[in-house]
Amino acid sequence: MPTETTSAPVTAERVIFSRPYRATRELSNLEAVLTSDHSHGDGPFTMAATAKLRRITGARHALLTTSCTHALDMAGLLLDLGPDDEVIVPSFAFTSTATAIALRGTTCVFADIDERGNLDPDSVRAAITRRTRAVVVIHYGGVAADMDRLLALADAHGLAIIEDTAHGLGGSWRGRQLGTIGTIGALSFHDTKNVHCGEGGAILLGDDILMARAEIIREKGTDRARFLRGAVDKYSWQDIGSSYLPSELNAAVLDAQLAEFDAIQAGRFRVWRTYAAALPDWAARNDVRLMRVPADREHTAHLYYLRTPTEQHRDSLIDHLRAQGISAPFHYVPLDSSPAGLKLGRTPNPCTRTAEFSATLLRLPLWPGLSDEQVNRVVDAVTGFRV
Repeated sequence: MPTETTSAPVTAERVIFSRPYRATRELSNLEAVLTSDHSHGDGPFTMAATAKLRRITGARHALLTTSCTHALDMAGLLLDLGPDDEVIVPSFAFTSTATAIALRGTTCVFADIDERGNLDPDSVRAAITRRTRAVVVIHYGGVAADMDRLLALADAHGLAIIEDTAHGLGGSWRGRQLGTIGTIGALSFHDTKNVHCGEGGAILLGDDILMARAEIIREKGTDRARFLRGAVDKYSWQDIGSSYLPSELNAAVLDAQLAEFDAIQAGRFRVWRTYAAALPDWAARNDVRLMRVPADREHTAHLYYLRTPTEQHRDSLIDHLRAQGISAPFHYVPLDSSPAGLKLGRTPNPCTRTAEFSATLLRLPLWPGLSDEQVNRVVDAVTGFRV
């Protein structure tokens, strides 16, 4: 049975799991928008934030969106997914990943993950049918999936790869930026992410034809973007679409955040590296698996997780940390066993690693403003727990 020891007084200041970063120029940027005559999207801050995003990612094309969910919705529209199609989705994922597929009437085919929480190529191979159109790849925790094998499968079967890069801004695989490796990339700027604007996202594209259509889809199905560039003298309804363009207020916050991207990442890596250096001995003694990053991948310090031997141990550790005033949650509930997953998808083979990963995963507090004292409190509390 798990046992626990007290490593910090319960009266100490609570260490929360995450807190949104505050960039220096957020308020002045917002003031500039509010005192202007342009608060809707595609203004100067939209342009500036997009330019910064392209520099960070190296993407040929980038469009800001109202959320990562909407960027994934746009991906489904761009690929013309329909009821006769299937898309392979990792079962260990946030609901947006599957919802974007299901909204098109397309069947979600759930596949298993590997030991790092990323899509398992063997499970993908077993799930491919004549109806398969695409594979959604999540880079869990900002650590790249096994892109060698996944790209080979996509090439062999003529499949698109949608990169759900909600955790991955700034991460890379063999020098290639996450979100730019597949057909379409989707980013999140939700306030739980490294860079945020409260709610927001982006779609990354390398194909000029897809980009031309994405501009139309994002602007309610019109060619307004071409009109603003002076390419047409009026804009009109051209295609299906919706209102996926964020306001200048969101873009103003995002632009301030992206301007401090290096500082944000430095703060997050300080915390991540402290955990990585301090916990291995404790983990080895207690049969706990720690987050690992392969040498050919640059991660994003989006999160730091550990995996306990059993779900009971994990829940006991969460309770132990909570008693020390430390918030350390688990993560996704497997999609294949969820009510919507059972209704809207299918699972050709059991997602056993997904179930185990979900049941034994715990994430430690990680945000740039954590003080060294707070990080050390977390380390002391974790290492004070005996599995």
